[in-house]
Amino acid sequence: MKYYWIVALFSISVASAQTTSERNVFIITTDGFRWQEVFSGADPDLLSDINRVADTALCKQLFDAPTPEERRRKLLPFFWSVLAAKGQLNGNQNYQNKVQVANPYKISYPGYQEMLTGKANSRLSPNLPINNPQTTVLEYIQSLEGYTGKVAAFSSWNIIPYIINEKKAGIPVNSGYEMLVEEGDTLNALINQVQQSIQPAAATRNDMLTYSAARNYIEKSHPKVLFLGFGETDEYAHKNQYDGYLQKAHQFDQFVADLWYYVQTDPFYKNNTTFIITTDHGRGKYARSWNSHGFWVRGSGDIWSAMIGPDLQPSGESKTNETRLLQHTAATVLQMLGIRTTSNPALSTLTLKRDANITPIPAAEIQILGNKIPQQNK
Repeated sequence: MKYYWIVALFSISVASAQTTSERNVFIITTDGFRWQEVFSGADPDLLSDINRVADTALCKQLFDAPTPEERRRKLLPFFWSVLAAKGQLNGNQNYQNKVQVANPYKISYPGYQEMLTGKANSRLSPNLPINNPQTTVLEYIQSLEGYTGKVAAFSSWNIIPYIINEKKAGIPVNSGYEMLVEEGDTLNALINQVQQSIQPAAATRNDMLTYSAARNYIEKSHPKVLFLGFGETDEYAHKNQYDGYLQKAHQFDQFVADLWYYVQTDPFYKNNTTFIITTDHGRGKYARSWNSHGFWVRGSGDIWSAMIGPDLQPSGESKTNETRLLQHTAATVLQMLGIRTTSNPALSTLTLKRDANITPIPAAEIQILGNKIPQQNK
């Protein structure tokens, strides 16, 4: 088994960074969505469970099929048409291809913290409104010339502003049922009206509202780096409603499809934008535990990732025996933007095109937690 380590350390001066500013990156997540559904589609046993599916016959019509390949296409048509043909998908454990979280807790705050800082925090960070003391890749990029005012975040979960540490980072973050800036924007005004009508407001906003707000911001402001986090897959899983979980996963696929079509038809984003798509944690691997996750729930650390962009080799579904980590995300963002640091190069195991307009970042070794680990060839 091969382990590819990536680390991004951000305690460096702005002057030591080099950038390729024409590149854009969107980090897109859906909370607590299992690798099993990504690669095999709806679970036939859970589809038949009347305690978890309100209308098993209808749900089967929507998402069931004789083979895993057919089921996954019904659930995630964009993933298994466009992404599979033009991008990269990792985490199918049926081939011993793994993506895992490195933090031991396997809940949301540590997951997003690991994702955005490039380091798993061994100290427990509960899912509470506590400002993250670590610098995120978003804050670091925001500090670079050419990116100030061009980094933003939208999320359904209302704890994301604290993980990004919004005020310290100086990045606009809209999360939960937070009101949007209107200033004559009729769509934002309409979204605000809908948000105000939802009482009581939960910790996780309806994903459709999050997407509508983010899409409007993207069209108006053209951020170069965007974090877009959806949350209702996790919400329905915790309610043990497998049908709702599948519907929200299908909706997530539609959001990604719509956004990819938009960026490929907008001159600002066309052919220079990469999507990095993943989740913050897994879930229980068995039918009895699928709705749970955490330190004691087996399977909670097993996740997946997908990417599509102009500089990536369209290798599709990875079937090689290797392991990647969620903490690789931060360095991958820097890699795809062409950002290098002279003191701590961000390394990546990406399969790039030969003519990719990104300079590979050479290094003989990778330093992790003070221990030098020889880089392994892919």
